[in-house]
Amino acid sequence: MKKYQQLTQEKRYHIWGLLKSGYSQDLIAKEVGVNKSTISRETRRNRGNCGYRPKQANEKAITRRMGAKKRIKLTDSLKETVAEKLRLDWSPEQISGYLKKARVINISHELIYQFILSNKKSGGLLFKHLRHSKKKRKKRYGSMNYRGQIKDRVLIDERPLLVEKKIRLGDWEGDTIIGKKQQKALVLGQISICALIK
Repeated sequence: MKKYQQLTQEKRYHIWGLLKSGYSQDLIAKEVGVNKSTISRETRRNRGNCGYRPKQANEKAITRRMGAKKRIKLTDSLKETVAEKLRLDWSPEQISGYLKKARVINISHELIYQFILSNKKSGGLLFKHLRHSKKKRKKRYGSMNYRGQIKDRVLIDERPLLVEKKIRLGDWEGDTIIGKKQQKALVLGQISICALIK
């Protein structure tokens, strides 16, 4: 009994040709040199709306294989290499790129960040070598909101008297009232406000 093996695009074209010629899965398996279950699985999993097509089947298989990559775990020697580079103030992105280029292992920078966080939780100091560790963190929701504030703004009490005369276009004030469910809005100008106050 033959072991399961990955099919190449050429073998998929061979399978497609034999299917078109009316061969059974048993005969196709013998012709291609794989197990019958490989042919069964291939034609079932990689078929499209128009039946089995080799190019489409190959693309589906590659996409599935890339999505099913096993989670890489950091070995002790790899952890030491990562820690060594961090102590040289390399960024996780640089370390990831170095390991990939040196063909040591292909790990993401996110995994390195997870390792640093784990090290920090256990009392380690690797996080201190991160470049952004001293930068201010972004304000979280619920904290004081500084968006929409005008730089060098002047308070109403400190405005020049000329503004009160309303002879320039920029001196007019207005307000917006939003209706229920934000479906209607009413814009009030200076005159309307004064009329409402009286």
